[in-house]
Amino acid sequence: MAHLAHYREAHPLPFVITHWINLVCMFLLIFTGFCIHYPFFPFFMSMARGIHVFCGFVIFINCVVRIIMAFFVKAAPTGGTREQEVDIKMWLPQKDNRHQALEWVKYYLFLRKTHPLGGKLGVPQKISYLLIPFLLIIMFFTGICLWPPLANTGLCLALLNLVGGPMSMRIIHFFLMFVFIIFCFIHLYLANVEGFEPTKLMLFRKEHGGLTYDPKKHVIDGEDLMGHGEEAAAEPAAQAEAAEEAVA
Repeated sequence: MAHLAHYREAHPLPFVITHWINLVCMFLLIFTGFCIHYPFFPFFMSMARGIHVFCGFVIFINCVVRIIMAFFVKAAPTGGTREQEVDIKMWLPQKDNRHQALEWVKYYLFLRKTHPLGGKLGVPQKISYLLIPFLLIIMFFTGICLWPPLANTGLCLALLNLVGGPMSMRIIHFFLMFVFIIFCFIHLYLANVEGFEPTKLMLFRKEHGGLTYDPKKHVIDGEDLMGHGEEAAAEPAAQAEAAEEAVA
């Protein structure tokens, strides 16, 4: 399958760091959340609560920092290029892929063999990723409403009364955890549907060769094998045909 080259410019180091923080905190929050709700290890309860609260604050602050950085840190607007633009532009409709929503859905549902080539994020990815900060903020506030040191403060008390008390808030917080678990699986699928190169790039900054893309002309303009393209080089005609279909 033809795919765009994966360059480090797509995920600058600050974004790699915030992604690692999200990954570690998300795992610890889910694990300790289950331990708190279902005390498998009674001796671990006190530590689980401490880790849960700490990671909750860390992932919330990390989310705020990541949103702020989107307005200042530059990243490649798509794969296959080292040119960079302010990151926030990648989260807004792009000329490269704003017309591709239906084609991406077809690809994810196995109704299309090749994925569209254009912006760094596919349309379904953008939508799902944009929802996460809002869900994270809701998750954070439902959590601090259950935390004894803040539960009786003005805002938390008002939110508890709004939903019908601590038990209702606990149920909301608990089931939101499953929303995040489902998102994690969807995220893994969307990020790795064409191979594990995007994950290697995001987690370990490992680049991989592929097609190159001109973000100004919005066209495939070449190929950068980077020592990874032996199979692609053996079938240039098939790759060119796949590239033309993907851009369409």
